[in-house]
Amino acid sequence: MTRLRIRIKGRVQGVGFRPFVYNLARRLDLKGFVQNSSQGVLIEVEGPALKEFLKLLKTSPPPLAEIESIQTEELPPSGYNDFRIVKSADEGSFTHVSPDVTICEDCLRELLDPSDRRYLYPFINCTNCGPRYSITLSLPYDRPNTTMKVFKMCPDCEREYNDPSDRRFHAQPNACPVCGPHLEFELLNKGFDLPEVDDPLLKTIELLRKGAIVGIKGLGGFHLACNAEDAHAVRTLRKRKGRGNKPFALMAPDLETIEEFCYVDEKERTLLLSRQSPIVLLRKKPVPGFPADEIAPDNNYLGFMLSYTPLHYLLFLHPKARGALKVLVMTSGNLSEEPIVHRDEDARKRLSHVVDAFLFHNRDIFMRVDDSVITKEFFIRRARGYVPEPVRLPFQTGQALAVGADLKNTFALTSEGYAIVSQHIGDMENLQSHQFFKEVLENLCGLYRISPRYVIADLHPDYHSGRIAEEMALPLYRFQHHEAHVGAVMAEC
Repeated sequence: MTRLRIRIKGRVQGVGFRPFVYNLARRLDLKGFVQNSSQGVLIEVEGPALKEFLKLLKTSPPPLAEIESIQTEELPPSGYNDFRIVKSADEGSFTHVSPDVTICEDCLRELLDPSDRRYLYPFINCTNCGPRYSITLSLPYDRPNTTMKVFKMCPDCEREYNDPSDRRFHAQPNACPVCGPHLEFELLNKGFDLPEVDDPLLKTIELLRKGAIVGIKGLGGFHLACNAEDAHAVRTLRKRKGRGNKPFALMAPDLETIEEFCYVDEKERTLLLSRQSPIVLLRKKPVPGFPADEIAPDNNYLGFMLSYTPLHYLLFLHPKARGALKVLVMTSGNLSEEPIVHRDEDARKRLSHVVDAFLFHNRDIFMRVDDSVITKEFFIRRARGYVPEPVRLPFQTGQALAVGADLKNTFALTSEGYAIVSQHIGDMENLQSHQFFKEVLENLCGLYRISPRYVIADLHPDYHSGRIAEEMALPLYRFQHHEAHVGAVMAEC
C-alpha cells in the first residue's frame, strides 16, 4: 500500500476545499489528513482507492474552487487510522486568496424561509458564498485570521462548523442571529418619520421609500443608496455628493426587473448572474416615468448589478416592509475621487452631510473593495468579486511592483508567473487615495508573500505614483505613459 502526499495550488482556500477532500476520503475509506498551507492545500492519504481519489479531486472540486496544479509524491505508508482536517500550516509561500462571493441559492432560500433559524438574517453565508478578501487579515484562511474572530460561534453554529455533512462545515464566516454580526440604524435627519419598529432594516426601507438617502455598510465598504424611481432623491444625492454628470450604479433584486429597464443579451445575463455580480453596462430602454436621465445623464447605458449579499436582498424582499422597493441607486460611499469609505467612524466623518441616515453593521471590513464595473467585452473597474484573484501570465516573472498611473489608479504585483492586480485605488493626487495605495500594497504583499525586487513607474516626473516608487529605494524602471497604456490594452485583449 502507498501513501500519497498531494500539494494542490490554485483557488483552494475559503471555497470548501478541505471539507470536500475530507468527505471524498471518508467515502473512499482512505486515511490521512488535509490542511491549508500557505502554498494552497496539502493532503496526505493512503488506502486502496488512491487512483479514484485523484481522479475525483480533478474532476469534481467544489463550485468555487479552481485547481492550478496538483503535485503528487509517493511515500511509504504511515499507518493512519482515520482521516482528519488538521490545523493549517504557514509555510510562507504564494497561494491564492479568494475574492468575496455573491450569496448562493441555498443561502438565499434559507434567508426567505420562515422555518429556518437564519430567516431574514442579513449575514447568512456558507462554504459556497459570502465575505472572503474583505475580511481576511492574513493567511492561512481560518476564522482567527479574519475579522470574524471576535464572534464566538454558538453551539448550533459550532455543530454545523464541525459536521462534515453540513454545508457550513469549516465555513469560516459562519454565524447566525444568536452569535453573529448585527445591524444598527442611525438617523441623522429628524425630518423623516420612522415606523415604530426595532428592525434597522425596516427603518431603512421605509426611509428609502420616502425619498431619503441612506449610507449602507455592505461587503467591501459603504454605498450611498436612494430610491432610483424617485427623481428628486436622485437629484439630491447628485448634488450632495458633488457627482456632476457622472452616472450612478443601480441595483435590482432579479434579472426580470433589470430587463424592464435595459436590453440584456446572453453574455450580459451570464455576467449579471455570475458569482462575481459586477455592475454591467447595459443599453437602456425608454421607460416612461423612470428618471434614467437623472441617473446617467447624456448616456445610452445604465450600470446595473443584482443584489449580491443577503442584506441587499432584504432591502427589496423583506416580507414585513410596508411597500416594496424596485430599483435602488447604489453608488460608492465616498467623496468625489476619494476611495470608498469602509469604517463606521470615517463614514460619520466624511458622509454625514450626504446622507439622512446610516445602516451600520459590526462585522469589520478589513480591506475595502469597490464594486466591479464591466461590459461584455472588457473591464472598466476590476474590483469586488475578482480581486485579489491572480492573473496567470504566459511567462515566468520575478517579484516586481508596477505602480500604475495617477488617475483611476490600480497597481500590480508579480510573482511566480502571476500578476496580482489591486482593486480600484482612485486618483493619486488625493491624500486618502495615497494612503489607501499603501494599505493595499502592504496587505497584498503580505497575503501573497511578495517582496518586490524592482519597481516600474510612469516616466512622468510629477506623478505621485512615481514618487511612491522612488521612496521604495529599489531598482526603478520607467516607461512612457502611452506606451504602457497600449501595452495594457493589448494584454487585456
